[in-house]
Amino acid sequence: MPLDNPLFIPVVIAVVIVLLVLMTGIGGFARGGDFNRKHANRIMRYRIYAQAVAVMLILAFVLVGCGE
Repeated sequence: MPLDNPLFIPVVIAVVIVLLVLMTGIGGFARGGDFNRKHANRIMRYRIYAQAVAVMLILAFVLVGCGE
């Protein structure tokens, strides 16, 4: 069961953070203007960092879960 794995909650939190950063970036891109010019690259850089952390946590989750 996934809830028995101690990494389940951190994985869910990491995925939600990636989703929020992605939605912020897409929203800024859709709105355009000054906000997009100032923050688009930084927001997408944050998304890449958050995705890297999420992927590492997901891999650790799978490895810990397969060890049982």
